[in-house]
This record gives sequence, C-alpha cells and structure tokens, in this order.
Amino acid sequence: MSTRHDSMGEMPVPADALWGASTARALLNFPVSGHPMPPAFLRAMGLVKLAAARVNAQLGRLDGAKAALIERVAREIAQGEHLAHFPVDVFQTGSGTSTNMNVNEVIVARAAQLSAGQGVALHANDDVNLSQSSNDVIPTALHVSVALALHADLLPALATLAAALHGKAEEFAAVVKPGRTHLMDATPITLGQEFSAYATQIDKACARASRGVALLAELAIGGTAVGSGLNAPADFDQRVCAVLSQETGLAFHPPRNHFEAQAARDDCVEVAGQLAAIAASLTKLANDVRLLGSGPRAGLAELRLPAVQPGSSIMPGKVNPVMSEMLVQVGLYVQGLMQTVMACGREGQLELNASLPLLSYCLHEAIACLANGARLFATRCIAALAADSEHCAALAAHSLMLVTALTPRLGYDLAAEIAKQAQREGLALREVVLQRGLMHAQELDALLDPLRMAHPHATPTK
Repeated sequence: MSTRHDSMGEMPVPADALWGASTARALLNFPVSGHPMPPAFLRAMGLVKLAAARVNAQLGRLDGAKAALIERVAREIAQGEHLAHFPVDVFQTGSGTSTNMNVNEVIVARAAQLSAGQGVALHANDDVNLSQSSNDVIPTALHVSVALALHADLLPALATLAAALHGKAEEFAAVVKPGRTHLMDATPITLGQEFSAYATQIDKACARASRGVALLAELAIGGTAVGSGLNAPADFDQRVCAVLSQETGLAFHPPRNHFEAQAARDDCVEVAGQLAAIAASLTKLANDVRLLGSGPRAGLAELRLPAVQPGSSIMPGKVNPVMSEMLVQVGLYVQGLMQTVMACGREGQLELNASLPLLSYCLHEAIACLANGARLFATRCIAALAADSEHCAALAAHSLMLVTALTPRLGYDLAAEIAKQAQREGLALREVVLQRGLMHAQELDALLDPLRMAHPHATPTK
C-alpha cells in the first residue's frame, strides 16, 4: 500500500493503483453493485480531458508540457487503456464527481510514470480539471459517449438487420399466404409483403437512432459548476466542441442555454424514448418470426426456422425459436432500462441532475444489448429463414376470408352467409357459391385468386 492525499487528507491506496485519495474515498463510500462506469463512457472522458487540455494550452492557461502529458494519457484512456483503474461504482455521487476525480487522478499518476525525472508534475484539480467542473464534464462525456455508441454500434447493427429483412422481402415476394388480424384469418398477403413491413420498421429504427445522435450534439462543457461558465474562458465551449468534433467525426456544438444543459437531461430522456421504440420494433419482429415458424406440425409453420442448437434436453429433434426468444428478452430488458432513464430525467433539482452515472449506465447497457441482439438476429436467424411456399399457398387457398373479394358482387350479408355455410359444412367457398348458382366458375375463380387479392391494384398479366 501507499499513502496519497487530497484536500481532505491522506488515504491508503494500493501501490500499483493509478488512482488517488479521492477515488479511494469513493471506493469506501460506494461499494454498492460492483458495476463500474461503462467503458464507452470512460473512453469519452478521455476525449473530453484531451480536448480541454489542448484548448487550455491554446488559450495560454496551461503550460505546454503539462498539456502534452495530459493529452497523451487522455488519448490512452480514450483508446480503452487503464480500464482497471476506474473502479468507482455506478451508484455514487449523482453528479459523477467521483468518476471525474478518478479520471483526473489516473491522468496525474500515469503522467508521473511517463515524465519521471523531467520535473513536470500535474495537479488533478488545478491542471487536469482546469476550466472544468464535474457538473459540465460528466454530462458532456455522457452525450459524447452515447452519441458515439448510437452511431458506431447500434446504427450498423440495425442496418445489417434491415438489409437482411429487405432481402427476405424480395425472396418471399411470390409466396402467397393468409393475412391474420387478431390472430384470426384475414385476406391474403404475400410473405414478402409481411417482411417488407418488418424491413420498414427497422429502417425507421435506424432513423430513430440517427435522431438520437443529433439530439446529443449539444455539449454542456464550458458551463462549469452551474452553467454560468465561472473560471472558464468565454470561448472554451466552442473550442472544446471543435476538438471533440474533429476527434470523433460527429458534429458537436455548445448548447443554446448552458443552464438548461446542466440542469436538465431531457435530451437523454428523448433518446430513451427512441431506444424504447426500437426495442418495441425488435420485439414485434422476433415474436412474429417465432409465431410464423411455430410447429412444425401443430403450428403455423409458414417459416422454417434455422436450427442453431438442440431445442430440448428431453425431446429429440426439437427446434426452438431461441434467437427470437433472445431478442424478446433484450427488448423487455431495454424497455425497463429506459423507464429508469425517464425516471432519472425527473431527478434534477434546480441547477443539476443528480443521477448522471445511472443515466449513463442504463443508456450504454441498452445500446449494447440492442446492437448485439439485432446483429445476432440478422445473421443467425433472418439470413437462414426459409418459407414453406406450398403450405402457405394451401392455407391461403382454403381461407374463408377469401369471401371478402365476393362482397362487392354479392353484398356483405350474403357473403357472410356463404362463409358460415362453408365453415359449418366443411366445404370450400367455391363449392358453396357454385351449389347456390350465384356466379359462373370462371368469374368466381378470378375473384377467389389469393395472389390477385394480395395485389388488388396490380395490372393483370395477359
């Protein structure tokens, strides 16, 4: 053990630890869950510290040698190094001050290793935290990290799933089958049309994720303690945003109102709504796929699901919709996490939201699970789906709801009577209509064509 000190005095710290006394106090205060802050958030903290040091040096507020050291270590953190030295629990001070100081202390200690004998010593508050406060740094890292996760992780995963679904929509374009509403037979549809709906849902999910990136483009940096910018240069916010934009490729900018940027987390709540909607889309898709693949002999059995693992420890040959079940659980989990984010959004009092670490944890956990779930579902389920075309066509041909096409010719009441008789007597609709002498066979067959019903506005082929 070694002894390190901060403004409150001395604390014992493991000799090989890069953190200091402030972090040691946090470890004593918050041994709650064992969950440290998300790695993506910590990498963003490195970017924020790098940008702040560079701008402070440009403005003549920080010695060039010190700034270079801070940038070097902050770059290491941004690249995912030293993660073991950020042990502070998610359930900590609501501003994230413990994590901010943890980062500051790690930069100081690592810089001391790199500059040994050079006579350059950093101070966690005076140098690494110069022109900053936990109250603007933590929400800035929150926005940067979540925007990057949406852009680099979730969007590509959703795009992969959307492409797979569009491919199946084309592949299944000619597979006619019964539509179903209320889980009951409805007028015909093609399996391709059904999958076009799923593909469009995920296209919209991509758009929602993109809107989330735009929502998080405003950064609180430069507001310092309460939004007034005390102890920060007037253009510090603009300059730091420019550096972060250059480093990430995303277009960050200062907020319209620094006080709102620190007091409220409404943008994060709105992103939570987008993620909850994406989770709902994925859950609907997963549930439909497992329903359409139910069977193989006692269910709908319109889809043949890929066998990715044995389905039962007791029933040989059983194949279960395990990828759908995985994605449904992801959707349930994410929607619960997003409820927490929405509750966190209410936890701001006056000039500060006091649930920033939990907000970060929930958003990153949700994005990671959605991205992994969508990617796996695309590659291990959708890509390998097959249609039972003959079974689908047989179901469509025998559907009582084909009678809908006769309504303009016979009227609703008579068409209903025909459908009920067919069901009661176990007959086909065609048989009932011909028995009653209501229509000629040629006209009847044209009206009862399921594929024509699925494309009522298509130009007839000759």
